[in-house]
Amino acid sequence: MSDERRMPAIDADERTMLEGWLEFHRQTLAWKCEGLTDTQLRTASVEPSPLSLMGLVRHMAEVERSWFRRVLASEDIGPIYFSEADPDGEFHLTEADSWKEAYATWQAEIEAARRHAGGFALDDLSQGRNRHTGEPHSLRWIYTHMIEEYARHNGHADLIRERIDGSTGD
Repeated sequence: MSDERRMPAIDADERTMLEGWLEFHRQTLAWKCEGLTDTQLRTASVEPSPLSLMGLVRHMAEVERSWFRRVLASEDIGPIYFSEADPDGEFHLTEADSWKEAYATWQAEIEAARRHAGGFALDDLSQGRNRHTGEPHSLRWIYTHMIEEYARHNGHADLIRERIDGSTGD
């Protein structure tokens, strides 16, 4: 694995810092998946869990979509991989699921997130509401939550990658 991630500047303003850490964690997840086959990327962490690197990427595509498109911009847009019948569908992979598709979808959701976030100040409240609480959120809160979400799942990705081929790194 070649680590080409960029650490956020240590003297940046708040928005640049938040965006920098979010990008760093996005790059970390991509790095953890680098150089693996579709079969390896579909490999579950440990039975009975279906958690895999490809599943994590698909999950993060859903999370990006939910917070930046549904909540922040109030887009009326459905899920990509999950459904009411299968609420964890992003983790339920088949042989037909490919890295090429999962990565492209994730990157498209990241680009949409960047576009939407660009139209908001950190203190601006979202146009949509959290489906659990019914409350709007500031862009600052969404950025902070997304950094936390990626950091947690990057920890999972570390362990899964080590299990697959022994590669480690922070």
